[in-house]
Amino acid sequence: MSSLRFTLPSTGALFDGTSKLLSDCGLAVRRANSRRYTADIPSLPGVDILFQRQSDITIEIDGGSADIGIVGLDRYYESRLERGDTVLLHDGLGFGDSKLVIAVPDSWLDVTSMADLADIALEFRSKGRDLRIATKYERLVKRYLNQNGVNYVSMVHVSGGLEAAPVMGYADIIADITATGTTLRENGLRILVDGTVIESQSVIVGNGQALASDPDKLANTRRILEKIEASLRARKYQRVTGDIQGESEDEVARQVMRRRELGGLDGPTISAVHTGKQKNWYTVQVLVRKSDLADVVSHFRDLGGIGIAANDVQYVYRDRCDAYDRLVENLKPFSESDE
Repeated sequence: MSSLRFTLPSTGALFDGTSKLLSDCGLAVRRANSRRYTADIPSLPGVDILFQRQSDITIEIDGGSADIGIVGLDRYYESRLERGDTVLLHDGLGFGDSKLVIAVPDSWLDVTSMADLADIALEFRSKGRDLRIATKYERLVKRYLNQNGVNYVSMVHVSGGLEAAPVMGYADIIADITATGTTLRENGLRILVDGTVIESQSVIVGNGQALASDPDKLANTRRILEKIEASLRARKYQRVTGDIQGESEDEVARQVMRRRELGGLDGPTISAVHTGKQKNWYTVQVLVRKSDLADVVSHFRDLGGIGIAANDVQYVYRDRCDAYDRLVENLKPFSESDE
């Protein structure tokens, strides 16, 4: 059986978010110590965990050294090979939200949009030099500038401390990842009104060729996607239970379904309560959105419900896994190339 090589971020907020996600999904990673770059998932044999810098994950998957991985969407689009084997498996894991933005010094009062930036770039050109922009995302930023008619730009690659680039004098403006924009503001920088290059969050990517050609790896990928999707879906729901009196299960069901929107994801589950004292009591369970919880409790009370309780659920599975279905569709070109 071929082991699935699953690469994860080794440090930072993405590491923390990944660790929590997998733990919540029942896929907790077992790692000997924080200095080890390999690990496993005890509940899922056949999966080898590799820890790497986020900037290397897409490159390693494109190169075939890893099969799937968790990475920021921004980093995936920046690092992937245009005609490579890497495909997007899951486009939103619910953490690592950020955006890549273009920011200019506060002193540039007349520059508020990309159109203004295009004009400034022309002014710089007329004076004999290009507009300099410091960024770690040269590929994404260059493409966005071109789409918005900003020409005559020199890209200055900076690995850290981008906010200081205009003050230090080695760049005029910057393009960087931000979650809240606070650091930019504290350093005298302002985001252009239409200066968001890409909105990003954590995603799962994989090597399409490796998954299409190895049934064992594809099967383990499906197990991972199924659990993650069911766990993320479960965050939106709670199971509400209460005892309601009625002449029969059908009659209680009709009472509950008077408000169809509060009748649960797939309708109520009803079973007789055998107390030996009071007859015609039935336990009703419904799976409802958390946003509807207060209305459901009020509805149960209006029906004379007692013993009402609400509990979180760990997984909510549907008849199909959307992420896996998309993966199978994306793998068709790789499967056809092998025929």
